[in-house]
Amino acid sequence: MAIGRSRASLIVLVGVGACAATAVMAREVVTAPGGSARITDSPKEVMDQAWQIVFRDYLPINGKYTPDEWRQLRREVLAKSYGSNKEAYEAIRGMLASLDDPYTRFMDPREFKEMQIDTSGELSGVGIQLSLDKETKQLVVVSPIDGSPASKAGVQPKDVITAIDGKSTKGMSTEDAVKLIRGQAGTTVNLTLKRKGQLLEVPLTRERIELHAVDSQINTTPDGLKVGYIRLKQFNANATKDMRVALQDLEAKGVQGYVLDLRSNPGGLLMASVEIARQWLNEGTIVSTKTRSGITDVKRATGRALTTKPLVVLVNEGSASASEILSGALQDNKRAVLVGQKTFGKGLVQSVRGLSDGSGMTVTIAKYLTPSGRDIHKHGIDPDVPARMSEVEAQRLRLEDLGTRKDSQYRVAESTLVKKLETAKTPALDRAYQPGSANLPAALGTQR
Repeated sequence: MAIGRSRASLIVLVGVGACAATAVMAREVVTAPGGSARITDSPKEVMDQAWQIVFRDYLPINGKYTPDEWRQLRREVLAKSYGSNKEAYEAIRGMLASLDDPYTRFMDPREFKEMQIDTSGELSGVGIQLSLDKETKQLVVVSPIDGSPASKAGVQPKDVITAIDGKSTKGMSTEDAVKLIRGQAGTTVNLTLKRKGQLLEVPLTRERIELHAVDSQINTTPDGLKVGYIRLKQFNANATKDMRVALQDLEAKGVQGYVLDLRSNPGGLLMASVEIARQWLNEGTIVSTKTRSGITDVKRATGRALTTKPLVVLVNEGSASASEILSGALQDNKRAVLVGQKTFGKGLVQSVRGLSDGSGMTVTIAKYLTPSGRDIHKHGIDPDVPARMSEVEAQRLRLEDLGTRKDSQYRVAESTLVKKLETAKTPALDRAYQPGSANLPAALGTQR
């Protein structure tokens, strides 16, 4: 069935939650199946766009989709009257829910915009990382982003946000707070903070803020080895650049090996995961994808790795999609040892499409395989070295404790790296000339 359409440039994503796995984002204008006239009623037009995207590209994952039933569903939903976009949105959600696929979902214009912000690598706001205290249910500042309006105004970690523009935050979720704090650059927002029992009024002017995807530092082991610790938080538009800068800096400082922390990284841009894999791998397959038509797209290393030093990767049950692509590529190519817990198990590919009214949707269009051909969906990736973190430790561990001696999983990763470094040294020591021995090749300098 021919479907006429115009298509914008494509961006590919991978993630869980807001990003919802591998995705292609595009604004489409479509005509009805069979070349019939376009439906001019705006809510129905959006519904028909969503229907056609599924009809054309959907990869059934549980046997609940058939083309004939999907055609019948279109006739039913378009036969009804919709007084507003909100009613149409609910109908679209119901239509997609019939597929019983949690990753094929609809986003209203606000949700779609938030998804774009999450992957763009920048936002317009004041630069505060928030969390909800599990015990007090208060909104707490985790940390201000360096150089942001919040940082310049003296906002501090552990400040409690009690009100936003005079509106109490009692019972407010972090998502609701973010909606109020973010806004157009140049506008202002007033935060009421509680610090050591005192209330502070802090007016802030919003700015465009770049979101850095990587934190890095040098850790020294008890034996004096220099370990480059890199925490990759999300595969956003800055991730590839941030990883390159961190690697080049740590290489220049003479680290002897690396721990790459992918714990609780939900994913992001697909090409970021591929390009970052290429920074660690000189050769080998990185990932392959298969659609319902059987087309396979294979991404490979390009011989441009930034380092060949030993690598350990930290993963847990929150490491998903792009994190699993990267960790699977490093594990299958025997470039790294994985330490931690089994990963999330997100091996499906979604296409994220913008619809004509600013809303959007994700639709499962393919699955991806690791270099060895593993389909990790619902299975996850098993670590080479299991290391579990107890719930008590996870609750007590602060953000700034990650990648330190207070972090039990990191300690296992570091000890694993030390063993790799010692193993790498052993052959060279064995080849050294030992007086009084029969190690003649070493003595003559002929061993290579």
